[in-house]
Amino acid sequence: MSDLPAPPAAPALLRPLARLLRPLLRLMIRAGLTWPVFADLVRGLYVQVAAEEIASAAARTDSRLSLMTGVHRKEIRRLREQPPEAPDLPPVVTLHSQLVARWLGLPAFSDAAGRPLPLPRTSAAGEPSFDALVSAVTRDVRPRAVLDEWLAQGVVRLDAGDRAVLQEAAFVPRPGTEAQLHYFARNLHDHLAAATANVAGAQPAFLERAVHYDGLPPAIAERMEALGRAAVDRMLVEVNREVLAMLDGQPEPPPGTPTRRVNLGVYLYTEAETPPERRG
Repeated sequence: MSDLPAPPAAPALLRPLARLLRPLLRLMIRAGLTWPVFADLVRGLYVQVAAEEIASAAARTDSRLSLMTGVHRKEIRRLREQPPEAPDLPPVVTLHSQLVARWLGLPAFSDAAGRPLPLPRTSAAGEPSFDALVSAVTRDVRPRAVLDEWLAQGVVRLDAGDRAVLQEAAFVPRPGTEAQLHYFARNLHDHLAAATANVAGAQPAFLERAVHYDGLPPAIAERMEALGRAAVDRMLVEVNREVLAMLDGQPEPPPGTPTRRVNLGVYLYTEAETPPERRG
């Protein structure tokens, strides 16, 4: 079983689960994803995760999984015979994020405030350029191919001096694209993973904090949103620059070397509140 402390009792989870699932269910309904399809997905994941919770492979019997999940043994046998899921990290997303991170974080490609500098397409060796930016990350894709794709997507534009200018709107993937859905899954997974570990009593606790107000006048709510966006931009740029500086010049770790994955994210959400009913 997992080495995390015991979670709260199952009945106590029902109300918070109902609340956190509502936005996801709303998205699925609007996207036309029906209940039978979603139920089959969840059923398979339930069995898969339950199997992962059992430390010994020999103990992962259909009977034990049926007892843990409430899924019938015949259904468990069918689900366990299905092929494993393919990796869900699109290479284009990885390349895009690496290039934007370096453009925003390396002193050669950004100013002191972390704003991306306009980049000439090519330059002398050692000088910043779009070609140098791409070539430092990959040799498998030509810089011109990346530039043409980003121009078509609106990620960059060319200024009067024929320099590539990173568009601020490009920091967030466009709605419905492969990149946005990738980050949608990864960021929500990591936030839930941190939150559930904290609920189960993980030590040390993962970072999970928020500044929240109810009943704000619209003008103050808008000002709080603007303050939050500006503060988050500064924080992410600063952390990105510090990590890139630490990694600069470090060789690739040998195969088999232990590594860790870190995802630092924040969110901001606002909505209109339902006015309370007046009591007569």
